[in-house]
Amino acid sequence: MTPKTPKTSIALWRPAIGLTLFALLGTGLAYATLATGIAGTLFPAQADGSLVRDADGRVRGSLLLAQPFAGDGYFQARPSASGYDPMAAAGSNLARGNPQLAQRVAAETAAVAAREGVAAAQVPGDLVTASASGLDPELSPAAARLQVARVARARGWPQQRVQTLLERHVQAPGWGVLGQPRVNVIALNLALDAAAHAP
Repeated sequence: MTPKTPKTSIALWRPAIGLTLFALLGTGLAYATLATGIAGTLFPAQADGSLVRDADGRVRGSLLLAQPFAGDGYFQARPSASGYDPMAAAGSNLARGNPQLAQRVAAETAAVAAREGVAAAQVPGDLVTASASGLDPELSPAAARLQVARVARARGWPQQRVQTLLERHVQAPGWGVLGQPRVNVIALNLALDAAAHAP
């Protein structure tokens, strides 16, 4: 067998090097730059992280991440196993049959029932269980409606005023079929504050 000459080796390597460069520059640089540019142009808010700002332009959070709210005048989100820390997003990793989980849910249920002035049996599950990420910003409409009386009382508003604002923030399932109706807690609380300062 005749050994390969240097010229033949270069001819074999050239397509491999060309394909590698194309993959790196074409898909790794050009496509990413184009996709980021298009997303930023067509969906600027979403591309920026769906950030929410107050009247002074300060970032108050993101519509995509749950956060705690202090005070009875705000709707409360689901509990978070990560303490609402986006850098430590995680669930509790406790199995359904784990006694520690059952104890924690029972304690959370009792606390929510006392806070809202209702029987423990009336507390929806999403108010006492964390999501898989620990950062789910949304509640079921039932979990949000349970909090209306407390929020209205704390703000000195008629319950109907809070209820109406809540119903405006109930989102239907995606495309009418995907998921369940939901309420974004951050958007709702910001709307409460905006309504409080409205003339």
